[in-house]
Amino acid sequence: MRHEHEWRVWTDVKFPDGRIYMPGVISHATDLVEHPEVVAERLMNFASVLGKENVQTGTDCGIGSRIGHEEIVWAKLKTMSEGARIASERLWAK
Repeated sequence: MRHEHEWRVWTDVKFPDGRIYMPGVISHATDLVEHPEVVAERLMNFASVLGKENVQTGTDCGIGSRIGHEEIVWAKLKTMSEGARIASERLWAK
């Protein structure tokens, strides 16, 4: 993703309590299905600056209308779920 490095801009920001943030961890602009480890890494990067209790996974601008094949959409959603599970296990095991 072209903006993958941008989680770093949040390192100096004070976030309001009680907010949940949903960074886009799978791309809507490509048929490439991300690996679950990549999704987990993206979530963990955001959790490192937002707090693990304040992050949940999301798509980058939605995926329904931009990707041509339904099978790819479902594969992306599956990898997003698997990546979230991996990140949760790593973040909450600490």
